[in-house]
Amino acid sequence: MSKTVIKSKNDINEAILSAAGKAVADGIFDGTVALPAFNIETPADSKHGDYAVNAALVWAKALRMAPAKIAATLLERFDFADTYIERCEIAGPGFMNFYLNDKYYADILANIVDEGENYGRSDYGQGKRVLIEFVSANPTGPMHIGNARGGAIGDCLASVMDYAGYEVAREFYVNDAGNQIEKFKISLEARYLQIFDSTVEIPEDAYLGDDIVQHAKNFAEIHGDKYVNATSDERKQALCDFALPLNIQKLHDDLEKYRIIFDKWFLESTLHNNGAIEKTVGALTEKGHTYEQEGAIWFRSTTFGEDKDRVLVRANGVPTYVVPDIAYHYNKLEERKFDIAIDILGADHHGYIPRMRAALEALEVDPNRFQAIIMQMVRLVKNGETYKLSKRSGKAITLETLLDEIPIDAARFFFNLREPNSHLEFDLDLAIEQSSQNPVYYVQYANARICSIMKNIGETQNVDDLLVNVDLSLLKADEERELIRLLSTLDDEIILSAKKYDPSKITRYSYDVATLFHKFYNACHVKCDDVELMKARLYLCKCTKQVIGNVLSMLKINAPETM
Repeated sequence: MSKTVIKSKNDINEAILSAAGKAVADGIFDGTVALPAFNIETPADSKHGDYAVNAALVWAKALRMAPAKIAATLLERFDFADTYIERCEIAGPGFMNFYLNDKYYADILANIVDEGENYGRSDYGQGKRVLIEFVSANPTGPMHIGNARGGAIGDCLASVMDYAGYEVAREFYVNDAGNQIEKFKISLEARYLQIFDSTVEIPEDAYLGDDIVQHAKNFAEIHGDKYVNATSDERKQALCDFALPLNIQKLHDDLEKYRIIFDKWFLESTLHNNGAIEKTVGALTEKGHTYEQEGAIWFRSTTFGEDKDRVLVRANGVPTYVVPDIAYHYNKLEERKFDIAIDILGADHHGYIPRMRAALEALEVDPNRFQAIIMQMVRLVKNGETYKLSKRSGKAITLETLLDEIPIDAARFFFNLREPNSHLEFDLDLAIEQSSQNPVYYVQYANARICSIMKNIGETQNVDDLLVNVDLSLLKADEERELIRLLSTLDDEIILSAKKYDPSKITRYSYDVATLFHKFYNACHVKCDDVELMKARLYLCKCTKQVIGNVLSMLKINAPETM
């Protein structure tokens, strides 16, 4: 909450309490009763004031007095000297509507200019360390559309939480061990052997992507038939050692193009190599939370609210995927001392959350320190119909092919336009359309329009000089006040977005700012004969540009000066 908004609410709070004290001194209010807390809220309709207060309603029972009489009593005793309050009106059964003065609106704009790129930042998070793990795509193949949405959500949430005062790290968990890697090896081996013997059959559960075929061909070009007569294990490992680093590097490259830079790429193999897997099973056993059945080791997860117990180690001695996941989250929270670990998960991971919380609780880690965001599916639409296939390969569209078709700005904006837990319809035609119907274009155009205004005025006058000693009290039009009020709420929107783990709130906020700016632009001519009014409106334009710039920076979306 900006310091101007904080002061305005403090002014109202103190005015009400001071008036109540006077009413007690005058013998009208009973000074022996405790008065409940009241709310200071922004009314849906600005015609009802800048703030609405329900003090008279919540005090009625304690004071044994009608709300309307309480409100009238307070109104007679208000002192608004040295405050932002201009007047107060009683509405309905006893609501008090407060209207703020010109200085309040002027100070909001001055605050935006003073803080510049830091406007919207707060210390709400108090420096708590947060690790956000997202994308974490299987390294055995390319990233798909779900990864694209998860990337936008995770990266934007990290930015939002940083602005809200958290210490944030971004992490990609690389599944470079386990069943999917064994499947990757088998797939590569079959394709490699097919090059020298076309009768070799592809295993039923093998990966069938063209990328597997290409890896095998490239490997053969380097090594020829050297590994045809090698043992299967040696051949598979050589192929994996060749192909897996290339896939991981491709993940790096595609995500960097998508403007996502991770602080750490955590390899699952690290947990296998440093003994964390065995240590995790041992810790759960030592605390009495495992048992053996038919040669397997089970986690007694029903003790912690799960619907059934989980196998940790199979009868053949091989750990299930549950164990490295537990070890990884324990590593995040206890070994690396993050206060909160947030995972961005796909729609099929609902059962993962209680399972992980049960394991953390069993290991005596506060399960509430683990938070997960479930992300729903994306439906691509083109020409009004569901679009499933890539023109290039006939396979499902990947992040790479998507970014070849639409601008990165549009991809990041569209994927972050709805709450993560809502299904998303992504209109590919709209994403490239240069019109007000395209939401990202609409926001960027607001920024470009402001730049155009400044450039136009700057052709005959020095804009910097015009923005000095500006009389902001001239900004009285409804469209001007409405825009200023919205600009004042940026830090509140960021904090709410961080609390709800919903960065789409910030995307929608940028659209709302653009909407009110266009409304202001159409109603109030910036370049006008009244020089002082022009200066004030130009100042408002500058503040709007600053806010749009700050929000788009959070979203890692460009703020073009011309369009």
